[in-house]
Amino acid sequence: MASARDIKSSKDVSSLNTSQNLGFSTSPNASFQSAPSSQGGSVFATPIVPLANAKHLKPFATEDIKVLLLENVNQTGREILSKQGYQVEFLKSSLPEDQLIEKIRDVHVIGIRSKTKLTARVLKEARNLIVIGCFCIGTNQVDLQYAAEHGIAVFNSPFSNSRSVAELVIGEIIALARQFGDRSNEMHSGTWNKVSNKCWEIRGKTLGIIGYGHIGSQLSVLAEAMGMSVIFYDVVNLMALGTARQVPTLKDLLAESDFITCHVPELPETKNMIGQAQFDQMKDGSYLINASRGSVVDIPALIHAMRSGKVAGAALDVYPNEPAGNGDYFNNTLNTWGTDLRALKNLIITPHIGGSTEEAQRAIGVEVADALVRYVNEGSTLGAVNLPEVTLRSLTMDEPDHARVIYIHHNVPGVLRKVNEILGDHNVDKQMTDSRGDVAYLMADISNVDNLTIKDLYERLESLSSRIMTRVLY
Repeated sequence: MASARDIKSSKDVSSLNTSQNLGFSTSPNASFQSAPSSQGGSVFATPIVPLANAKHLKPFATEDIKVLLLENVNQTGREILSKQGYQVEFLKSSLPEDQLIEKIRDVHVIGIRSKTKLTARVLKEARNLIVIGCFCIGTNQVDLQYAAEHGIAVFNSPFSNSRSVAELVIGEIIALARQFGDRSNEMHSGTWNKVSNKCWEIRGKTLGIIGYGHIGSQLSVLAEAMGMSVIFYDVVNLMALGTARQVPTLKDLLAESDFITCHVPELPETKNMIGQAQFDQMKDGSYLINASRGSVVDIPALIHAMRSGKVAGAALDVYPNEPAGNGDYFNNTLNTWGTDLRALKNLIITPHIGGSTEEAQRAIGVEVADALVRYVNEGSTLGAVNLPEVTLRSLTMDEPDHARVIYIHHNVPGVLRKVNEILGDHNVDKQMTDSRGDVAYLMADISNVDNLTIKDLYERLESLSSRIMTRVLY
């Protein structure tokens, strides 16, 4: 059986051996932001088990799928995509914007981590792009609104490195309480300084977690197992794990906690969430850890709080401005307070390594690559951060004359009536649609179709004024 392929645009639709010409159109402004809570529900909590005789749909000839992976995406992800027969180009680093624009023009799939910036200017040049994979938690490096308006799905990995970050924070809590960093630095310089003054056990101390999401809740369990009392603050009411308890305000958490750790997304509401006013509300001699986003903590205010003794120690893994690559770049040119920060005592500063473990990177590679394959081959948007989450059960090998129609469109009145007028001449086995803001996503499986029928369906859907992107899988 020949490999299944997508249909080209109407000007060359008779040729089924070449890639789809994905034209773009505009839509009214939409806003796609992270959920207000740091607690995200898992879309994979009830996974769809693939059928044993599932029919493998392909939107293009497999040799035509072009994938660009940047920033040293883990080998597990590369292997999953390569085994699909896609053309995978792999680079270890990010690219400057002009070089990225040249590279992205012909690719259908791009995989990035946190340093590649997919702005509207870059995405405008990506004429064949259908999906973006962020091999990390964050998606703020992508213009989600522009991507949605042009039918480009965005996937990330919200769960896979949660344990790695939680373990890093536990290690930092112990290291700060015992002043490991200072003693190690002194020993490296030849100084023996055996002291117990202001060194503490963490047992019996209170840990305050700001943001009780995937990382915060795991950290809660680990800290409690080590004898800590755990409180947390979140913008919504959440079920506590173990004996942890939620406090009603951030001020309450700051006043009660010996150790405070931040696990919130980067939003306007979280910018400088911990500043001078918040340091004043903290206990004297408390500790601060930030492994979330660099914009959450006002660094000059932290420097002042540590110099005054209000804060006894801190650990930072993220910063307002971070280098694009490894090297001697963490200096005052990057952040004007760099020298002052590095001069502080009992301070742990790490280069954004919270999720940088072999286990986490392998898991992220699998999670995101699998999501990309499901979207390219089946059209499933489960886990997409900027499009409605829509899926249908797989077609099977017992359904050889079936096709899956995907119609991404502006969410305006009357669209479904027009679409169903086109599909209504055929047997629609199953159909699902959903909307998110100004963008809607429709999937329908139709039976008893051949290439000429698919060509006609595609052209008629493409002609609708509501159309953002049409895909036909068979």
